[in-house]
Amino acid sequence: MRTKFITVLFSLFCLASYVCRAQVNELKSGFLHPANKYKPGVYWYFMDGNMAAESITKDLESMKKAGIGNLIFLEVNVGVPRGHVDFLSDEWTSLFAHAEKEARRLGIEITLGIGPGWTGSGGPWVKGGQSMQHLVSSETLVSAADRRKIVLPVPRPKTPYFGEDSFTPEFKENWLKYYQDVAVLAFPLPAGDGNITDLDEKALYQRAPYSSGLVKANLAAPTHAKGNPASAIKKNKIIDLTAKMSPDGTLNWNPPAGKWKVMRFGSRNNGAITRPAPAPGIGFEADKFDTTALNAHLDVYLGKIFKKMGKVDQNTAGGLKRLHMDSWEMGAQNWSANFRREFLKRRGYDPLKYYPVYSGNIVGSLTESERFLWDLRQTSQELVLENHAGHVKQYARKHHLTLSIEPYDMNPTSDLALGSVADVPMAEFWSKGKGFNSAYSVIEATSIAHVMGRSLVPAEAFTAQDNEGWKQHPGSMKNQGDWAFAAGVNRFVYHTFQNQFLPDSLKPGATMGPYGVHWDRSQTWWPMVGSYHDYVSRCQYLLQQGRTVADVSYVIPEGAPHVFVPPSSAILGDTIGDRKSYNFDGIAPAQLMLASVKGNKIEFPGGASYEILVLPIFETMTPELLEKIGSLIQQGATVVGNPPLRAPGLTDYPHADAKIESLVHKIWGSEDVPATLVYRKYGSGMLIWGKPILMAKDNLYPHYDLTAKILKGKGIEEDFRSDNKIRYTHRSSADWDIYFVSNTSPNQINANALFRSAKGAPEVWNAINGKTAQITNFEKKGRVTSIPIQLSAYESAFIVFARGDNRKPVPAAIPAEKTLQILDGHWKINFDKKWGGPKEITVDSLSDWSKSTSEGIKFYSGAATYHQSFDFNGSQTKPVFIDLGLVKNMARVYLNGKEVGTLWTAPWKLEISDFIKEGKNEITIEVVNLWPNRLIGDEQKPYDGIVGNKWPEWLLKGQKRTSGRFTFTTTRQYRATSPLLPSGLLGPVKIIQ
Repeated sequence: MRTKFITVLFSLFCLASYVCRAQVNELKSGFLHPANKYKPGVYWYFMDGNMAAESITKDLESMKKAGIGNLIFLEVNVGVPRGHVDFLSDEWTSLFAHAEKEARRLGIEITLGIGPGWTGSGGPWVKGGQSMQHLVSSETLVSAADRRKIVLPVPRPKTPYFGEDSFTPEFKENWLKYYQDVAVLAFPLPAGDGNITDLDEKALYQRAPYSSGLVKANLAAPTHAKGNPASAIKKNKIIDLTAKMSPDGTLNWNPPAGKWKVMRFGSRNNGAITRPAPAPGIGFEADKFDTTALNAHLDVYLGKIFKKMGKVDQNTAGGLKRLHMDSWEMGAQNWSANFRREFLKRRGYDPLKYYPVYSGNIVGSLTESERFLWDLRQTSQELVLENHAGHVKQYARKHHLTLSIEPYDMNPTSDLALGSVADVPMAEFWSKGKGFNSAYSVIEATSIAHVMGRSLVPAEAFTAQDNEGWKQHPGSMKNQGDWAFAAGVNRFVYHTFQNQFLPDSLKPGATMGPYGVHWDRSQTWWPMVGSYHDYVSRCQYLLQQGRTVADVSYVIPEGAPHVFVPPSSAILGDTIGDRKSYNFDGIAPAQLMLASVKGNKIEFPGGASYEILVLPIFETMTPELLEKIGSLIQQGATVVGNPPLRAPGLTDYPHADAKIESLVHKIWGSEDVPATLVYRKYGSGMLIWGKPILMAKDNLYPHYDLTAKILKGKGIEEDFRSDNKIRYTHRSSADWDIYFVSNTSPNQINANALFRSAKGAPEVWNAINGKTAQITNFEKKGRVTSIPIQLSAYESAFIVFARGDNRKPVPAAIPAEKTLQILDGHWKINFDKKWGGPKEITVDSLSDWSKSTSEGIKFYSGAATYHQSFDFNGSQTKPVFIDLGLVKNMARVYLNGKEVGTLWTAPWKLEISDFIKEGKNEITIEVVNLWPNRLIGDEQKPYDGIVGNKWPEWLLKGQKRTSGRFTFTTTRQYRATSPLLPSGLLGPVKIIQ
């Protein structure tokens, strides 16, 4: 019987091992040749009517050939003369239908923005009553002694955040024209003159861009201070005079004794304009609180598109698949026709007598007024989430589409809450040193995806402003790209591929003004970019498998607006800061309400689980959230944090505060924070609290070191650790662990790395070439595996552990590199005369083109081909490699007439074992540099480009250019004196083993 039992166990073990290895083999196959859905994408921009079917097809075919699998379609107006195709005209919709059909043919997914421009949802068809609105007011002082007629002035609109410079005359006229009376209130004039501070933000008149560093990540909890009673309006003294005002503002009312303030409240447009929309698309932003207004917009905009292109084809890999809400840049609104009714329904009280608070007046007390403003913002958030983002999602579903959202920047809601509505939460990051720091959006989008169980986390990638100038290329972007992968992004959507509507002979061609990394078919290196896209696709494939491992969950405070900012101590570095050894996610309160506890871990319906929950250092919390936290601890969770002091709003006030006090006594045992860190057993879980949390405050949470110490105390090993500069991320399933590791240094490094996995013996998977290999030199200790690692400059690798791989370690030293031959003979170089280079030169040694005395070489941009014959009498022991030394900026190698491969990053090596032969060999190396040198060279010649937003006459009339320039582009970013960039094959070129 015992023998049979052992036999059965052994059989089950073998079966499990077989199944696991089959899964890993399937992973390897997908890794070597990733499916279309794992390929990177682009923002495909069209410039205000400059459209043609021919350029659309050329763009899409070039994307397909280069390995682009998806795109976001947007039309804007940025620095280029208008074209002849009016936005949303019959010709325009026909061209969009053509693009959609071509994308289906090529298997490229299209995501479409929900309005003209890049930011919102609106247009000239949106009328004032269905636009984003503010509640504004005018004030009139009256008294019983006055005998004059009381005429209340019409309230003025608020100054738009971006000013009025972008307003067209027609838009400005409509903006000033729209007005709707809401209410008239009167009250005795208070003796004091105190007002609410930071009103524009608290009352949602404005929400400045967080990326610009102009606004706080969150508002403080509503104050508990009563304020100066003399400045407060007594609520029971407020009189509703709405019915006593005539349409011309005449108030039919005799004031009682004393001085009175009369306030006329009305609805005005908030000044948000579709930006930067093509001229025929300029108009109001649609009301974000009202589904009727949103439907009216969508039916005009998307209705025309759907009518022309027909139904969405669900059965094809390409074509229209998703709608998109880009970064929130239309600011805030605090009013809509249905707002009072919705507020009453959601908050449980009528806001009418608190309307004076909108303009900074204090009603009741300062704390009462601040609590009302919290309720105002919370109601606004709920309406945006449900009636805007949620309704767009429903609209998309009805048309067999999904929804992606970039939930940040001028967002009047909580970023995590808005992003949680999306099928696909999306981030944004700028090229380092070339614009804004929006790395916070990467932390937010990845947190949302992890908690919600979304496998796809795209990012608007490598966007830039006017100092980019075609300087970037795959190699220069490697380190930041690997940062994004380690941070949780698993699809790059490059910003930007500008539709190349100009003749193909004019390069670098059309741009979106000076903005974005230039990721289009007019790039010098575009014919070679497929090799880089292969790397990206392989990374994205693996980083969409399984689930991200994170130990710490930071719950954010309730309220809006809110940007999740983790402790700065949990990040190494700044703009592209890396996670430390315990990874984390941010969690919205609504998400936490869905959590449960399993095996003492906090678990979410989407599959994410965490070892500990960390509470914000914040004074307020609703009773509902506090009850949920208490329930999680009772079920076995470990929670770190001190108790809240009170509820935030006026709902059920003051009873809600009493509930908070009661729950705090129940869960924490006391409201007096202990001097030391206390571990309190509550139910099956643990509550950790005390003054050390306050003393270690880092943003809204305790310092990383305190959290890490708690985790170590629970016996949780660090997820990854190394003794050198290596970043990481970790994805896991029941049967395997995948770690992505990346050298953050521009130098080769050696390191000893520790991985919290012992599921099997490790393998290394190389995303550059798709090759995988067993790692033999490793050591296991409990749950941790240590591996010695050598990485070239900014090199990366995947380390894979899989159940069923029970190999034993075989310690071995890393073999030393051996130079077999240096190719230091004569090189013949061919340039392209079309771009000013000589047809052919011969050189004795390799050198930088920009140092040449020949202007044709010095200012050359494009591809040049190096040729050399050499005799090889080296070792036949494999493998043999060619090392190009230093390359500026990409290279494709041919040996004996056969293509070996393309190089775009270190290590600049390719295996040539199957290509090299004894005796005579012929090597050809095609090298490509960047556009700046030719652009700088052309600045020595007369300018013949766009002037006064008009195309040059020679271009309009099809005439020959006389300036002598080789390049043409729609943005001018260099001078004749600008420094040239190193270019060419710099070597030394070696055959190595």
